[in-house]
Amino acid sequence: MDKQKETVIEEFDRESSTHHQIKTWAFLQSVSKRLDGFGVEQRGIERIQPYERSTNKLRLFVSVIGFWISAAGGLSTMSTFVLSATVFELEFKQACLCGLIAMLLGCAIAGYCATMGPKSGCRQMVTARYLFGWWFVKFVAMIGFVGVVGWSIVNCVLGGQILAAVSDDKVPVWIGIIIVAILSFLVSVFGIKQLLRVEKFIAIPVLTSFMLMYICSSNSYSYLSKFDNSEVDRMTIKGNWLSFFALAYSVTATWGTITSDYYILFPESTKSYEVFCLTFFGIGIPSTFVGVLGLILSTLAMAEPDYANAYDKHGMGGLLLQGFARWNGFGKFCTIVLLLSLIANNIVNTYSAAFACQLSGVWFAKIPRWLWAIVITAVYLVCALVGRDHFSTILGNFLPMIGYWISMYFIMLLEENVIFRKYFLSLFTKEFPHEDSTDSSEKDNNVPLGLRGKRQNYNWSAWNDYGTLTHGFAAIVGFLCGVAGAVVGMAQVYYIGPVAAHFGEWGGDLGMWLSMAFSGIVYPPLRYWELKKFGR
Repeated sequence: MDKQKETVIEEFDRESSTHHQIKTWAFLQSVSKRLDGFGVEQRGIERIQPYERSTNKLRLFVSVIGFWISAAGGLSTMSTFVLSATVFELEFKQACLCGLIAMLLGCAIAGYCATMGPKSGCRQMVTARYLFGWWFVKFVAMIGFVGVVGWSIVNCVLGGQILAAVSDDKVPVWIGIIIVAILSFLVSVFGIKQLLRVEKFIAIPVLTSFMLMYICSSNSYSYLSKFDNSEVDRMTIKGNWLSFFALAYSVTATWGTITSDYYILFPESTKSYEVFCLTFFGIGIPSTFVGVLGLILSTLAMAEPDYANAYDKHGMGGLLLQGFARWNGFGKFCTIVLLLSLIANNIVNTYSAAFACQLSGVWFAKIPRWLWAIVITAVYLVCALVGRDHFSTILGNFLPMIGYWISMYFIMLLEENVIFRKYFLSLFTKEFPHEDSTDSSEKDNNVPLGLRGKRQNYNWSAWNDYGTLTHGFAAIVGFLCGVAGAVVGMAQVYYIGPVAAHFGEWGGDLGMWLSMAFSGIVYPPLRYWELKKFGR
């Protein structure tokens, strides 16, 4: 009798739990339908079919150009370059050579990742399923989530510093953090069409304000040559050069975790070189524009007394205000306008982070994107409030870590496309069960455009098919080997690897190069074995 009672109780509990789940999903769907009336985007990680996309390429190109100017040409990018002299003790010319080369290298990686967008119609981390498989992609999606949330934390703290500086500490840093977070959320919740529109309009005042800062701060440029690091050990300077190179590379390369998210509305026939060039120059030009200004402010903070005092008191917010100091009230207005660039960057982060969450599990995928936006905003808001006094530490530590990840992802994606999707397509028997080679696909007029042609060689209709997608064994082992390379080559505050330790007092960060090399060497033989063994 006792066993029967226990069985009845267990069945009742299961039915009750199921009933509550059904009511919860029904409630969320009801709220989503109401929000849909206000223009809130309901689509999650689902693929955008070719017939759903825009045919007006010119309009899309203009929107994305404005988007990149706003998202990449803002204070988020500048904040990285401000560390050149204040943290890494690099002179202006040293930092320019190092930072700009590294930044453009990162743009090339982001541009290559972006080419997956128009052809697939899928978010960047959804296309990563073709490398990492159904289960392992959940792990790497969370790494991407940490990256974009980390940037949001940096943006919120910087926004707080700016408002504190402009108000002479009458507005505490924590209030500025809350303002940036709330305004970012209000736009990101609506969706990609509204996002591209808002970003395009933000770009104009932000770009104008940066241009005005170049003019206003020009009376102090004579101090750029007065910062001298000749007393610092030469090997330490070399190590700092390598570490700053990794940081500047990461600031643009990390866009590669989400770039294709913003090309899914482009026609499937869009050329890869068009997407690459649009992304490379779209990120590179505005990043260079604000990056050089960041290098100038960083050097002045070490060489000019007024800038040094402003930096000691309010961090980067103080530097920005000092850059406009000659213009008094109008200068403060221009400084506040620059807050829009932080909001623009946070909008992007919040929007894309939601898809990483939806990839984490079946139940997570059912949670609407707008609800994930609320959760993500709450997470980075709390983290920013807690870490608001450690801006440079947060920025200098988390960003290279994401740079290691994108380096591994890029090299494996490149090898997958150039080697296996080009020369070993016949081994993909699960994706293409009825055809043996690329040549046969070219002869078969029934194969959809872009499915097996020269331009992509992916079966994108299988994006959500567990039985067709790869197991991801080769990619995850390649990733773990890449982690080993990063560990021996990294130079962070909390750990300096044995290879990095050879470069001066603080080490030189070689983690991105070694992680890319380790993953790139291991992946091809393992991927070949995986395809021969499982056909996917």
